[in-house]
Amino acid sequence: MVGNHEPAVRLGSYLGVTAAVAAWESLMPRRVRVLPRLRRWPGNLAIAALNTLAARLVLPAGAVGAAGLAAARGWGLLNLVSLPFWAAAILSVVLLDLMIYGQHVLFHAAPPLWRLHRVHHTDVDVDVTTGARFHTLEILLSALLKIAAVIALGAPVVAVIIFEVLLNAVTMFNHGNIRIPDAVERVLRSVMVTPDMHRVHHSVEPQETNSNYGFNLPWWDRLFGTYRAQPFAGHDKMSTGLTVFRAPKEQSLPRLLTQPFRQPDARAHLPQ
Repeated sequence: MVGNHEPAVRLGSYLGVTAAVAAWESLMPRRVRVLPRLRRWPGNLAIAALNTLAARLVLPAGAVGAAGLAAARGWGLLNLVSLPFWAAAILSVVLLDLMIYGQHVLFHAAPPLWRLHRVHHTDVDVDVTTGARFHTLEILLSALLKIAAVIALGAPVVAVIIFEVLLNAVTMFNHGNIRIPDAVERVLRSVMVTPDMHRVHHSVEPQETNSNYGFNLPWWDRLFGTYRAQPFAGHDKMSTGLTVFRAPKEQSLPRLLTQPFRQPDARAHLPQ
């Protein structure tokens, strides 16, 4: 079955896109780094490896397994209506992307969730490894929410695989510290979230942190009024990260894992 190959497909896509974006960053960087890669990458890559292991141990079937279960039991909206397969697949990918947007807004809005999510935002640089820097508890909670959404929707297995591969690949791409010609970038951001669009979300300024929540499709931010075209200070001069946890020692794996349980105030950067 196609679901049996899902881990290999996702891993291959993830590694391929990560390597390509890392090379692009070296050849055509968008911004000057605050810290060298050797101070940030070990922690970011270590937490990514830990998250992969934790997800496989705690939720081995994941969203793809949930889609297979929903199909077998006839659960979910799309298993109750008659749609061509292609229409059900496209609708599933779009609606799952909307769910990810809503989840992202929620993780900014609720203080306990923000404590977890801010680990992603305390990276003082934004590059391809930032796309894999999430607290392990956030990864597990996000996986549970995704499973619930897949079952409620009744998304086909193939659609969920496509969505997972796209989400992984685009997340690594739009965190890249890469330079794209302005004319090309303006066209791209009409159909996908670009690095310049998403970098605004990593600004140290709270009103910019609380904008551009999309990961894959760029339309939700425009539809729900959370779109910001450019950072106020410009991409070259803007500061990324948060005003807290900026010391170089905070980039290590132990410090990343304990950040949610340490002060300062969890309400910093929350929407007012």
